[in-house]
Amino acid sequence: MYASGASRVTDRAMLIEAMREVRLAAVFTGEGGLACTQVPMVVDEQADGAVRLRGHVARANPHWRVIGNGIPALVLFQGPHAYVSPGWYETKRETGKAVPTWAYIAVEARGQLSTIDDPAALTAMLDALTDQNEADQAEPWAMTDPPADYIERMLRGIVGIEMRVEALDGVWKLNQAKSAADRAGTVRGLSGASREAARALARLIPTDPPGT
Repeated sequence: MYASGASRVTDRAMLIEAMREVRLAAVFTGEGGLACTQVPMVVDEQADGAVRLRGHVARANPHWRVIGNGIPALVLFQGPHAYVSPGWYETKRETGKAVPTWAYIAVEARGQLSTIDDPAALTAMLDALTDQNEADQAEPWAMTDPPADYIERMLRGIVGIEMRVEALDGVWKLNQAKSAADRAGTVRGLSGASREAARALARLIPTDPPGT
């Protein structure tokens, strides 16, 4: 993953927390032809420090058929992102030397991908995924709510996937190299944007001088 200067993030706890916050990931594989599937993921940190990502795809999706035990894969979690206008910079007013850019957060996980075949393991993954995403509901839905035979039929229509993470990398591209005045302008611009993702980024723009 390309990153320049202070935009690279290697703090493991920060990267894991970001993946848990984003939840939806793009799963890329290259064997049998380049393929990508969007997958809601559960992020598990084991007692020994190992990290695994678990999710599922539709059985009708041919992507899972190229996933054998140990296939290398890349899983990308794309966080909030937004256009940054040069009109927000003090530098543009002073010298005119400013161009547009894009601010974003992204986490890249690389590792070995395999399928989850065991029914109990698949059900456990779905329970964890459901608990994660229903936590803020007034009346959380649970896997035990529908009739058992309906759930069994639904389970036959999906295939679980799991990555054993070998490397984590992240980019927080938030105008860290800009002057304090230009970063302040970026915050004002993003804060006034109509998109929530842009406003979320505004709260993350660093206020300290570059390099501190």
